[in-house]
Amino acid sequence: QVQLVESGGGLVQAGGSLRLSCAGSGRTFSRYAMGWFRQAPGQEREFVAAISWSTGSTYYADSVKGRFTISRDNAKNTVYLQMNSLKPEDTAVYYCAAGNPMYSDYGRPNKYIYWGQGTQVTVSS
Repeated sequence: QVQLVESGGGLVQAGGSLRLSCAGSGRTFSRYAMGWFRQAPGQEREFVAAISWSTGSTYYADSVKGRFTISRDNAKNTVYLQMNSLKPEDTAVYYCAAGNPMYSDYGRPNKYIYWGQGTQVTVSS
């Protein structure tokens, strides 16, 4: 069992930065791939970024590539999402998730087992 708690969301102006954190509990945290997803009102949950548990390989949605960086610190059971050059269209509730998706499934929410409660990110223009 893994419990996830996100933090770091807030209100920021366009062009600004935020760093989201996701703290996990459980001794097996380091054995899970971690993903960040987001969901805007009236829209489906969409993939943002993911990081594997073994090699630390990272994967990004095209919409955030070059602006967002995912990282993890297994000693602290924490995964981060550094978000730079934020745009109003990045406004959403951001969720972290843990699971063991295959390489081709990193972007699929239904391949993740555990989810946090979400943290709101609002980018003003």
